[in-house]
Amino acid sequence: MKKYEAALFDLDGTLLDTLEDLKDSVNYIMGKYGFPRRTLEEVRRAVGNGIRKLIERSVPEGTEGRLIEEMYSDFMVYYKKNCMVKTRPYEGIEELLKKLRSEGRKLAVVTNKGNEAVQKMIPHYFGGLFEIAVGAVENVPKKPAVDEVDLALGAIRVSKDKALFIGDSQVDVETAGNAGMDSILVTWGFRSAETLKEAGAVNLVDSAEELYWKICEMESSEN
Repeated sequence: MKKYEAALFDLDGTLLDTLEDLKDSVNYIMGKYGFPRRTLEEVRRAVGNGIRKLIERSVPEGTEGRLIEEMYSDFMVYYKKNCMVKTRPYEGIEELLKKLRSEGRKLAVVTNKGNEAVQKMIPHYFGGLFEIAVGAVENVPKKPAVDEVDLALGAIRVSKDKALFIGDSQVDVETAGNAGMDSILVTWGFRSAETLKEAGAVNLVDSAEELYWKICEMESSEN
């Protein structure tokens, strides 16, 4: 039997390149409220801890919390309508997912992206390849807390020692560590290999094909 019965994937920066749509949505909100627009790199650095934190990091320092909440609400409405304009799966991802499914593995998404957008995007881009997708909802702690991981694993009935966490950020490194799960970090997403190594990542890959073979390598090393 294979060691990893399931793979849990982060979404933004791991499965989907969502950065352009996030940037456009941030700048729509910045313009609406008269704040300076943000560059692609500024938005890249600001993502990873959910949309509310993205807004907090994008507004000028000292912006009132009440206004941030108002902007967050407006962002969510706008992004829901515009989250799939420029967003695309990364190269080789769909083929990777199909291969993992053909081997009998269960697949899940665990992300800090708002759950409403997640439930719209996953079937659009990936059909029925995922057993479950867990996005951010109120009153459930976000990654790097393990609550979303526990929800996903509970739904697919796989224990943490038989599941693998795959992501692209320091948050994902921390999440896997907090959950006590093996992990692989991808370098094509929103953080550099150097940043991931500094965060404690051990298994890094540069392509979807390399990700598949890294999974196989990690399994064989356990035998």
